[in-house]
Amino acid sequence: MSCSDVRCDEKPHSNEQSYGDDPLADRTSDLYRREFVTGFVEKWDELIDWDARSEAEGQFFVDVLRAHQKHKVLDVATGTGFHSVRLADAGFNVVSVDGSAAMLAKALENGRKRGLVLKTVHADWRRLNDGIHDKYDAIVCLGNSFTHLHDEQDRRKVLAEFYAALRHDGILILDQRNYDKMLDHGFTSKHKYYYCGNHVTAEPEYVDDSLARFRYTFSDGHEYTLNMYPVRKNYVRRLLGEAGFENVRTYGDFAETYQDADPDFFIHVACKSLSQNGNHSARTHRSENGR
Repeated sequence: MSCSDVRCDEKPHSNEQSYGDDPLADRTSDLYRREFVTGFVEKWDELIDWDARSEAEGQFFVDVLRAHQKHKVLDVATGTGFHSVRLADAGFNVVSVDGSAAMLAKALENGRKRGLVLKTVHADWRRLNDGIHDKYDAIVCLGNSFTHLHDEQDRRKVLAEFYAALRHDGILILDQRNYDKMLDHGFTSKHKYYYCGNHVTAEPEYVDDSLARFRYTFSDGHEYTLNMYPVRKNYVRRLLGEAGFENVRTYGDFAETYQDADPDFFIHVACKSLSQNGNHSARTHRSENGR
């Protein structure tokens, strides 16, 4: 696989996102194709801030993968390439997947700037195994990306595709925002772990049980939005179990122990086989309520 694996037949408007007459009614799993327009993609790294995010998450994902003795990794939510680049730099054999051609093009550019040529595949998760023809030690689905799936049937289909793409003893690492906190107590953010840019704000402008609409406002005045499905932590854990995954361990902001209302993000580590019961621990923080 190479740069040629990125199909450029997807031509989103350069700066204008496309919603229906009522943006709050746009709750489909294909919507991301119209949301990640080129203008938004070009500004995405301002939101992340690679250096600050690297410092915030430390070696967490590297440590988890190494604890499970995994080497061949499928990054199914590549975005602009942050985790693909970090894992490749750490010595993992990484294949980078995204449903947005614009995101993959940016990831390739970011990789080249750092002396890497990313192996990329442009694929929709719901048909993931049509685009990849191999089995992987681990799949990482990061950046709150799973919540772009608005339909339960799609979520179940995607987890089945992930399961099928893993080797018999593979692991899945999947993260999400702490939507429980958002739905039950309102939105707060430490602005510390995931979206670390200091010149952009990311906050919900609308939330109900089936939609979290976030607005991203940049210092130059550009604004973009994303419609996501606010999945609760235990719902995702249940879906993982029903998809066949076992021994699901959930971290809060990279910590093994936490109070449910504290983390901004949850990270689920799920095993395809109980034979992989190794030490998942990467970082521990003091708390009264472990998972």
